[in-house]
Amino acid sequence: MKLEESVPALASLLAMSTSLPAIALAAVPGRRKKTLDLAVECEKRGYAGLYCASFGDAVGLCEALAFATERIPFGTAIANMYTRQVSDYAVTAALIHELSDGRFQFGIGVSHTPMNARLGVKTGKPLADTREFVEGLRATPRVGELPPIVVAALRKKMVALAGEIGDGVVFANVARSHVSESLGALPPAKAADPDFVVADMIPTCISDDREAAAAVNRKTLTMYLMLPNYRNYWKEAGYVEEMEAVEKALEAKERERLPELMTEKWLKDVSLYGSVAEVREGLEAWYEAGVKTPILVPSSANGNQMVAFEELFAAFD
Repeated sequence: MKLEESVPALASLLAMSTSLPAIALAAVPGRRKKTLDLAVECEKRGYAGLYCASFGDAVGLCEALAFATERIPFGTAIANMYTRQVSDYAVTAALIHELSDGRFQFGIGVSHTPMNARLGVKTGKPLADTREFVEGLRATPRVGELPPIVVAALRKKMVALAGEIGDGVVFANVARSHVSESLGALPPAKAADPDFVVADMIPTCISDDREAAAAVNRKTLTMYLMLPNYRNYWKEAGYVEEMEAVEKALEAKERERLPELMTEKWLKDVSLYGSVAEVREGLEAWYEAGVKTPILVPSSANGNQMVAFEELFAAFD
């Protein structure tokens, strides 16, 4: 890049918000202690929060974070509400909330029917079951103060329910161009409440090799394309043609074609990838779209998850 070209790019970066995003963590077997070390590093660097994915044991990892960290907010994103008794969840959530001095957010959701089926769990009616679960949490006696309850959502009815019964909403892999419309389903009072959580898990790959970074995110998102509720959401967000092409490939048992069916327009709308400047610029766009807490889910085109965190830290130094 020539000097006269780099100066405007640098000025653009310096003009961006200094707000750091939140970061996703997972309790990966064999790396759990290293994950806690990462959490401490994130706290030192001033990241906005830590959100533990359902892979592994999100609740268990959050309990460890209550002791491993001192200041940084953290939460589950998400805990599958079908895998434990609601009263058991209530006790544990209140415990983590108390031990962390109120830093814990309990993100809950119905997960996905195929994933629940592999666990031997039957998915019920998402809206009714979520309402019943939250009511059950709050009705469980003698647990102490509960943490804020953040409801996982994709489509507008669940967003509206999150606004009615919850303290926040957490998305994952949603389209940035559709966020404002989704948030329009919130009750006006919740939409105007600065303490109401609005978060989104965003696949992120930072690399000057833009095509390699895009390929990583395409691989990450392949599983989600196989889930009917995600395809229905992305159709709602305006990607009807893309999702119908995916459905035809799945019907023909051509799963290997899914990455090539992810258009660049769609991929840029649901994830972050490319150079540091491009990722930081995209992050600012997520804030502008109404996501108060972007949660970056880092992957690397050059190595494993630990390399991805190194690249992420370097990008926001």
